[in-house]
Amino acid sequence: MKNVLRLVFLIFLGCSSVSCEWGSGGNILKRASGPRTIENYNSSWLFQRQEGKGSKWEKVNLPHSVKIEPLIVNNQWQGTSVYRKSFNVGAPDGKKWFFHFEGVMQEARVFINGNEALIHKGGYLPFTVDATPFLVPRSENRIKVEVINKDDSTIPPGKVLKDLDFNLYGGIYRNVYLIKTNEIYITDPVQADVVNGGGILIHFDDPNEDKASGIISTHVRNESDKDRQLSLDISFTDRNGKTTNFKSTEYDIKAGEELTITRKVEIEEPLLWSTQQPNLYNVKVEVKDGRKVIDRKELRTGIRSLQLTGKDFFLNGEKIFLNGTNRHQEYPYIGYALSNEAHYRDAYKIKEAGFNFVRLSHYPHASAFLEACDELGLMVMNAIPGWQYFEEGDFVENAIQNIKDMARRDRHHPSVVFWENSLNESEMPEEFMVRANEVLKAELPYSSIYTAGWIDHSSYDLFIPARQHGKPPGYWNLYDTPHRPILIAEYGDWEYYAQNAGFNQKAFNDLKEEERTSGQLRGAGEARLLQQALNYQEAFNSNLKGGQTIGHANWLMFDYNRGYARDLEASGISDIFRLPKFSYYFYKSQKAPGKDKFSEPMVFIANYWTPQSTTSVRIFSNTEEVALYLNDELIERKTAEINEISDSLPYPPFTFELENFHKGELRAVGYINDQEAARHRVQTPEMPIKIELEADLSGTNINEKGVDVIFVYARIVDKNGTLVPTSTAPIEFSLVDNPKNAKIIGGYIINAEAGIATILLRTERFTESIKIRANSHSLGESVLTIKNP
Repeated sequence: MKNVLRLVFLIFLGCSSVSCEWGSGGNILKRASGPRTIENYNSSWLFQRQEGKGSKWEKVNLPHSVKIEPLIVNNQWQGTSVYRKSFNVGAPDGKKWFFHFEGVMQEARVFINGNEALIHKGGYLPFTVDATPFLVPRSENRIKVEVINKDDSTIPPGKVLKDLDFNLYGGIYRNVYLIKTNEIYITDPVQADVVNGGGILIHFDDPNEDKASGIISTHVRNESDKDRQLSLDISFTDRNGKTTNFKSTEYDIKAGEELTITRKVEIEEPLLWSTQQPNLYNVKVEVKDGRKVIDRKELRTGIRSLQLTGKDFFLNGEKIFLNGTNRHQEYPYIGYALSNEAHYRDAYKIKEAGFNFVRLSHYPHASAFLEACDELGLMVMNAIPGWQYFEEGDFVENAIQNIKDMARRDRHHPSVVFWENSLNESEMPEEFMVRANEVLKAELPYSSIYTAGWIDHSSYDLFIPARQHGKPPGYWNLYDTPHRPILIAEYGDWEYYAQNAGFNQKAFNDLKEEERTSGQLRGAGEARLLQQALNYQEAFNSNLKGGQTIGHANWLMFDYNRGYARDLEASGISDIFRLPKFSYYFYKSQKAPGKDKFSEPMVFIANYWTPQSTTSVRIFSNTEEVALYLNDELIERKTAEINEISDSLPYPPFTFELENFHKGELRAVGYINDQEAARHRVQTPEMPIKIELEADLSGTNINEKGVDVIFVYARIVDKNGTLVPTSTAPIEFSLVDNPKNAKIIGGYIINAEAGIATILLRTERFTESIKIRANSHSLGESVLTIKNP
């Protein structure tokens, strides 16, 4: 029912995007809204990689990656590719035609009917092409996009791929829209290029539960040949359907000119946005010429107050600690070409893990991800592209433009609480840092806008070092400044991985110590997964011991590929397929027990209970007491273990010492107020005998109108349904009846890792169920019917 209500709400909004103000939602192929139409333009492109005479054109739908890569990407494809699409233009009707691109990696050259319409440099932020001057009426027209994805030091992050800590996957990897408006229209905020303006801009000053007072500015362009007198109708509608209306006086706008119309707004008893109650407002602005509506735009935003002091962070007047993670927007095989729903599922998993905050690493992520954070109640640190690189000249100018475009795209997301206008781990000169902060403050000149930088410079509001940038054993616990708090932007991996080796990434082969590293694949085995969880616990606990730390973000949520490394970066608390490791449950246990699905009481036994397992059984729980049973015999009921690496944790782990291993069942029961609140059981795995299939939807249905990607897991289990974590059996996947709207990505025969084999399933216009088969010569066959609830 939740998914149905969510879809209804998105349709009611007309568009789901706060960021680009007219919608990135792949759920709606076409939306006609009176004078303005928005058409999803993702389908039926022709695509070609320019690899010589043998290059062929193929028909593709967006989002699209220029090449399907292997699971471990050691030689990512780089080069030039071409996308093209034909479209019909009727008789002249006075309409403006715009093509809006949410993201192209990383240089795009757009041609309309052979005419160069725009060159855009930068892979993470949107751009809009005004196609109107190049259209040929009453004929077939063509749009062509040359996508150049090569090393380019002038385009942030700037560093060559072979030395970069992440990958730059080429292609038109986000959504494309065709927008048609009248000649008088509300602009796109990025395309308009107006400081603290363009499009629709909303700001509230220090709202509270009684009243929210602020302004709404609307930037209108008149490309007709007549002077006009315009007025605006504005409405704010909350989740309950309560609407507050505002009207403007009439304004004169001359032919060929543009105008910013600003009006004061006040909402009584607003529903504030918070992590527990992520209330959102649908905002509608209508431009009228007399009684006629000549343009209409809708966006979604939230109302909340932020305050950052020298030592604390407040949301809506409540002091809050930011317990967060980092995320890369990468999927296996397809790189960055995620559907909107896939971005939502990532945000959903981050929320499920107990986090209230996510840092975008190390670039602006898709609008769809920010929309999900808005909807789910996740606070966000937005970031411009950058990692260990700086050069003067065009690189600087492009970085500054990234700051402007990021601010203009994302200024209405209530989830965005910090702006990392800093080139991550890069030696930025003071002049750049000062200029970067001045540019952002000009774009968003409000007291609740807070900048963040990894260098401790007075121009930043927040200092965001990684834990390893400090010195053990105190790290940042003794940091002391009267003006600037600290948020530990990364922790838990590098200080264990390379013993504080600094930035000499090339030296990791000589420094890696397998018993200490937090980089552990899910199949690394029980002992090493426990070590990873212990590392995160120790660092988490240490971070809470000092001074001015308002929050922290672990490194990281999901495993990913790196340009400079020959293996996966495996510090994720979930693997690249989004399957949790033991560390995931440690974090889930650190959130106070509540009644909603994101904060339920929980208990987890971090043990497979095999003859090789440790008999020192570690249990993660947010309950007051835990009882452990072995084969229904009570071992002990106790409170949590308090020691030097758990004494500051909200919910320290429980440790039970068993004398010997005995085959059977471990059962943990968690108690709150002496009442059972949660339970978990593990059972000694026996011989694997069958496959159980599961599709991961994580809070949202499969897209029925466009492209989607989901994970399908084949679990190898014994006769009791217990996962066999030692199994690496090859599983062969196939689609029953060869459906035209689905494709297996990444291979059909997959070796299980820790008892689970995973495929990526790509769907298009998912209107009918799909059957997927998994089989093995020793385990038999299993068939799963995938359908939306």
